[in-house]
Amino acid sequence: MAKYKQGIYKPKNPEKYSGDQFNIIYRSSWELRVQKWLDNNENVLEWSSEEHAIPYVSPIDSRIHRYFVDFYAKIKKADGSIAIYLIEVKPYAQTIEPTVQKRVSKKYINEVYTWGINSAKWKSAREYCRKNGWEFIILTEKDMFESNK
Repeated sequence: MAKYKQGIYKPKNPEKYSGDQFNIIYRSSWELRVQKWLDNNENVLEWSSEEHAIPYVSPIDSRIHRYFVDFYAKIKKADGSIAIYLIEVKPYAQTIEPTVQKRVSKKYINEVYTWGINSAKWKSAREYCRKNGWEFIILTEKDMFESNK
């Protein structure tokens, strides 16, 4: 099984962080990359990590759960306007619906389960953002690495 890079991020600009600046956890090198960008980008006015909880109904048990979105960011755009984003960092493979398989394996069941949960979370996040005039973004490795070519 793959081992993911995890740790606690110490911001260089703690005044921009909204939340407990001593407990900024990253669960992957991709999340760490986003944290560094949010912390060091002069157009980012405020940010936080896993500080916003959005209720969603799980398709697995039909109960209400809380979705802690990876990041909140308040960003000054090029035209001077302010935009607020909720950002989720995920592998691209988890952002597309699994292809129906002839043989139902444990891997396929896990993919379907993950897709169902993520879809419910993202639907709630999009609605939450729409109501607040914010934008929900899902960043994948394609967004983070292919844009640097």
